[in-house]
Amino acid sequence: MLADTQTTRRVHAATIDSPIGPLRIVADERAVRRIDMLDHAATEPERAHTDARCDPLHAAAEQLRAYFDHRLTDFDLPLAIDDAEHPPGTPFQRRVWGALRAVRYGERVSYAALAARIGAPNAARAVGLANARNPLPIVVPCHRVIGADGSLTGYAGGVQRKGRLLALEAAPEPAIAAVR
Repeated sequence: MLADTQTTRRVHAATIDSPIGPLRIVADERAVRRIDMLDHAATEPERAHTDARCDPLHAAAEQLRAYFDHRLTDFDLPLAIDDAEHPPGTPFQRRVWGALRAVRYGERVSYAALAARIGAPNAARAVGLANARNPLPIVVPCHRVIGADGSLTGYAGGVQRKGRLLALEAAPEPAIAAVR
């Protein structure tokens, strides 16, 4: 368990395996705060089972597993970016992250098109920077944003992971459902 320096909430973390490498999920009792893509295999202490007392952590782990198993297209989780008291990011970043949540499973959108969606048509580069600071990759699907020419550009988790996520979403899905 970690102490949150911004509030007095206890923060819990767990690491799960995924087809794109280990993912560390960080949550408090109210919301999922962060998902980190790890570049190394988690050690046994890091791979602790999700804390049953932390519902958002447990829900995030289960929904991420379902996503990678082609059983989930839309995440339904309490997220720290929705926290009215202490949301992470700048107002502009939160606008971008909100617009990302409207990009559907399997859809791709360019940085310029996403900038236009938030009413800032000349801010494609700023949209890219906001994507790079997205604390909740996969759940807030910044991997669905591509270059205007269709190329895979920029991704905090690496372009190879971005490609794998897009390929996962493009693959035929066995009985996939939006779980809510």
